[in-house]
Amino acid sequence: MKLQPGFYYHYKHDPKKGIFDYAYEILNIAHHTEIADWDLSEMVIYRPLYEGARVYQSGKHWDARPLGMFMENVGGSENPIPRFEQITDKKIIVELEKQRDKMYPN
Repeated sequence: MKLQPGFYYHYKHDPKKGIFDYAYEILNIAHHTEIADWDLSEMVIYRPLYEGARVYQSGKHWDARPLGMFMENVGGSENPIPRFEQITDKKIIVELEKQRDKMYPN
């Protein structure tokens, strides 16, 4: 599976709550080296761009999720939707970059 670094919304994103609600930055793919099946060991490394995220509140940590789970559809067979969807709106991306720099200063 091919995943591009960038900004994504989780399916729980509610536009009424603003552009940062359930917004994430995908940083890279990592491998869990203790899993024998190399394809199953792929993990997406990402970080939340909303301050209410539990991993952020726990010390500005990042999330990891198996790539297959990240890329799967949710909602059942009758109404499947992607668990995460890439954000392509350049205006939103500019605002997310500002939020990222505020939340995760170098």
